[in-house]
Amino acid sequence: MAKTSGTKKDGLVHQTTKVPSAASDISAFLEKAKELKAQPGSGGRLIFALDATMSRQPTWDQACHIQAEMFQEAGKIGGLKIKLVYFRGFGECKSSRWFEHGEELANAMGRIACQGGRTQIRKVLTAALATADKEKIAALVYVGDCMEEDVDILCDKAGELGLRGVPMFLFQEGRDTVAEQAFREMARLTNGVYCPFDAGSAQQLAELLKAVAVFASGGHTALQALEKKGGRGARLLLEQLKSAK
Repeated sequence: MAKTSGTKKDGLVHQTTKVPSAASDISAFLEKAKELKAQPGSGGRLIFALDATMSRQPTWDQACHIQAEMFQEAGKIGGLKIKLVYFRGFGECKSSRWFEHGEELANAMGRIACQGGRTQIRKVLTAALATADKEKIAALVYVGDCMEEDVDILCDKAGELGLRGVPMFLFQEGRDTVAEQAFREMARLTNGVYCPFDAGSAQQLAELLKAVAVFASGGHTALQALEKKGGRGARLLLEQLKSAK
């Protein structure tokens, strides 16, 4: 199991662990999604992971506002708990406690400034695996624009998440082809979803993230219900699932 060390501030713990096409089986993913709400201890737990390197500042600012909408939408189903994981600068990766209110998470995120550095996605996956070993996680969301690591190491860890029943929803800003290939493969290995979004399209990202929050709280059935109410993010997410067949 991965270990963390360091001090806590605003509920954040410094992560110092050192580690050396969408879903291929969509029917299995849908079956697991339908069972999410009934699984004991899941409690609508969602890991919200963000690239906080310098290029991500505009989207980080958007996410501070979007996450409140995620809580609100999920609250209509049965609540949501979010653990924030982010990386920035030189070797810095932090994970938070579980937040149950949008205001608390917004306050914590508002104190974080993006810093230049390389991607540290493997630390995000390590933190997610450590959490999944302790409690049921409904899904892992990752928002980023590039990938500067060994893709095989990332895919190995994504495969471990898949074995633990944690689907990854990877949202990529822009069209970096190296990142796209890696994100698609991680989505496939976890029976999750890869979805690109355009730079500056805050509303599109908000709709998609609200749909994932609903999924984490109520599974595939709740996602379908949101789509029937006109939820554009739910429709896009369902389309991604269908197109993966």
